[in-house]
Amino acid sequence: MLTASRLAHLTPNWFAMVMGTGIIAVATSSLPVDLPGRRGIALAFWLLATALLVVLVTAFVIHWVRHTEHARGYARSATMFPFYGALPMAVLTVGAGTAAVGSTVINADAAFAIAGTLWAIGTAGGLVTSAVMGMRLRSVADRGTPVPAWLMPVVPPMVSAATGAALVNHLPEGWPRVAMLTGCYALFTVALVFALVIATMVGREFGERGLPPLQALPTMWIPLGIVGQSIAAANLLGTAAEGAVGHDVADALHIFGLGYGLLMGTIMIVALTAVGVVTARAFRNGLTFTMSWWSFTFPVGACAVGMGAFGVAGDFEIPRVLSAGLLCALVVAWCVVAVHTAHKVRTRALPAPA
Repeated sequence: MLTASRLAHLTPNWFAMVMGTGIIAVATSSLPVDLPGRRGIALAFWLLATALLVVLVTAFVIHWVRHTEHARGYARSATMFPFYGALPMAVLTVGAGTAAVGSTVINADAAFAIAGTLWAIGTAGGLVTSAVMGMRLRSVADRGTPVPAWLMPVVPPMVSAATGAALVNHLPEGWPRVAMLTGCYALFTVALVFALVIATMVGREFGERGLPPLQALPTMWIPLGIVGQSIAAANLLGTAAEGAVGHDVADALHIFGLGYGLLMGTIMIVALTAVGVVTARAFRNGLTFTMSWWSFTFPVGACAVGMGAFGVAGDFEIPRVLSAGLLCALVVAWCVVAVHTAHKVRTRALPAPA
């Protein structure tokens, strides 16, 4: 039962649980390598992500109604606002899971209708968080110190681009497909430009002042989310273009996806290695559990999906194997983080949404 008094300090970073859980369903269902039990795993994590989304949305509504001043304070906070990007990404991830997994257990037309509705809601929410973050970036007083979490509000349009690819060819032929494809590429471009601007600011901050404090180091995984999602978007949209536009345009988009995947895939491997080393050192130095540990989940899943899409689009074996390896690492990370979260909720060390 939801307890209003326990929701006074409910923060938007709780939606990272939905993201980290739902991406396992999406990555498992799209995995280009056959693994035993993959359908059951994908179904279980999709159902769990859906349940978590319902609980958290209900809790968040109560939070805003019963504790409006606290809620407004978090929304105005330079530290907490970026995590509002987790809300539309949670909706988009569950929507993607509904299309990929839900369509195998419920009526396919109904599943894609639900997925399309969630995509529209998540995309609208993501554009809002991106716009607000853009306005905050123009004001030095409002934006605070550049940190990796600043990417959270601007990643949703990239997630929309990647997840929207699955919906393109479920629309009527002609202009609806072209409009959806064009819109997804526009979302891809907006997110990529915003991300590059913020990544430059964060990189400059690291160069001048060093890495984040120990307990904030897990957030260094966040940039990998947009890297993985962008690889997925470029290749999934290139594949979807075959049913929406002419062959010449589709071939050009397909080639763009492969080239982008090769470039960003190389960057992804280097970044994974670097943040992996930093994280290992952080654990040796006494890193303890906080909700920031959910940063270990969705970005890894995004990279798994991106490598899988790149491997399928180009019929490359190495990205497919890497996708499977990342998925296995993701499941292990999810289990560790979920156990710690459950323990903290049970001992009331966190403001639980239930």
